Amino acid sequence: CAFFNSREEEYELLLPFSKDGAAAGERVFQVVDKSHVDERRERLAAAGIDVPNAERKGQLEIRPWESAYLRGKRFDQYAMLDLIKEVLDAGRASGFPMTRLWANMEWALEDLPGVHDIVEYETRLNEFLPQYDDVVVCTYDLSKFSAPVVMDIMRTHPQVIVGGVLQENAFYVPPKEFLAELSGRTR
Repeated sequence: CAFFNSREEEYELLLPFSKDGAAAGERVFQVVDKSHVDERRERLAAAGIDVPNAERKGQLEIRPWESAYLRGKRFDQYAMLDLIKEVLDAGRASGFPMTRLWANMEWALEDLPGVHDIVEYETRLNEFLPQYDDVVVCTYDLSKFSAPVVMDIMRTHPQVIVGGVLQENAFYVPPKEFLAELSGRTR
């Protein structure tokens, strides 16, 4: 996951990630707020990606939250886990050497059913992501999420980007152990 303090910082960190992936012939899959889809396309184009061509070839896909995390105006973590697997498998099946997935996580701030399952969802991602050679980056604006949520989210990721630096996460807790902890909290 990547922690940042503004949308500008998010773009500074992840536009090069996307550009490098596109240049290497990899698939670039992104999930954003629907009000930011056009801006994302513009920023990717300004970074040097031929957005219309990449979208036409299936190399680039930008989905709004409502077509990913918030289908049916709710968050179903198991449906989203299945979608992530489908996206990663489809990239490989389509001949792309890797998928680079960039997901903005501010959908979890919406007042919709299921959004409180975000920490459990992030934990469950780590049960299967090690089976893939793809790169998945969830982005969190520190100015919008509470400190307890940020700490839990951090604990679900084996690597984190903080201050623009990718590092091994000393606070990481393996999925089985963290799911047990989460279960104990709800009792």
